[in-house]
Amino acid sequence: MRIPVGRFAPSPTGELHLGSLTTALASYCHIKSLGGDWLLRMEDTDITRCDRQFSEQILLDLEALGMLWDGDIIYQSERTDIYNDYLQSALQPLSYGCQCSRKRLAQFWAVQEHQQQLNPIDKKSDRQRYPRCCIDAELNKQHHKLRLQLPDYTTGFIDGIQGLQWANPQQTLGDMVVRRQDSTINYILAASIDDGLQNVSHIMRGLDILPMTTAQIAIMQMVKLPAIERWYHLPLILNSEGQKLSKQNLAQPINTSQPSRLLATALHLLKQPAVDIDTPERMLMQAVSQWTNKPLQGLEQLNESGR
Repeated sequence: MRIPVGRFAPSPTGELHLGSLTTALASYCHIKSLGGDWLLRMEDTDITRCDRQFSEQILLDLEALGMLWDGDIIYQSERTDIYNDYLQSALQPLSYGCQCSRKRLAQFWAVQEHQQQLNPIDKKSDRQRYPRCCIDAELNKQHHKLRLQLPDYTTGFIDGIQGLQWANPQQTLGDMVVRRQDSTINYILAASIDDGLQNVSHIMRGLDILPMTTAQIAIMQMVKLPAIERWYHLPLILNSEGQKLSKQNLAQPINTSQPSRLLATALHLLKQPAVDIDTPERMLMQAVSQWTNKPLQGLEQLNESGR
C-alpha cells in the first residue's frame, strides 16, 4: 500500500506570511493525521525573484514552529537538467518553440476584437488561450520559449475541500509556456515532475492553483509518473481590504517570537478545533489528532481575522 506523502512547496521570493503559514500548517497536519511523510521543496526556478536568504528564513520559521519535514529538502533551481530531460524526451513531441511577445499577442487580440465589432455574430475570442501563431513555424526550441500542447478533453477529479471539479486544460489554458526564453522552467511543469518523482500522493495548496490542476494531471500522465491520489485546495486568505494575502500585496512576514500564539492563530484561521496553548510540538500533536477538512469544505475565502 502506498504510504501517504504530502509536501509544502513555497517559492522563496519573500518570507512566510500568514497565508503561506496556514497552507504549510494545513498540509502538515493533514498528512500527519494520515500517518504520512511531509516533504519540503523550495520552488525557486525563477532565480531573478527567488533568494536563498528567504529559503533559509523559511526553514528557521518552520523549525521555530515545530514543523519539521521528512527527508532532504529539494531545491528546484538545482534540478533544471531533470526538467529539460523530460522536455527533450517524453514531452518533445508535444512541444514547440514560440517567439510571440506580449506586445505581439496584444496586437493580435486587438485585431480580433475589431473584427468582432464589425461582425458581432462571430464567437468571442478567449484571450486566456494562446492562438497558436507559432505551432507550425518550426522554431529552434533552444533559442525560443517553449510551449506544451495540453490535451483537448475534459478531465474530472474530486477535491477534498472544493468538491467535484471538471475542466478541459486546452480550452482553459491552451498551449502553456513551460520554459521561458531565458531558460527558466515554468512552475507547473517543475511541480508536476517533482511531485511524481517524490511520490507525492496528497496535495494541499491554495485555491488560486486550482485552475492549473488539470494541466498538472495531464503533464504527469504524459511523463508517466505516479498520479496524485488526493487533491485539496484551501480557501484563500484575504486581508482587511479583500485582497489575497500575498507578497505582491505586501503581506507582513510572520513573527515566530511567540510560536505557540502564532500556531493558535493559524489553526483558528483554518477553522480547526482549539488546542491547548503549550509548546509548539505538543500543540501540533493535538492539532494533528483533531484535524478535519469539514469546516473548510465549499469555502472560497477566509478573512485574515479568522471570522
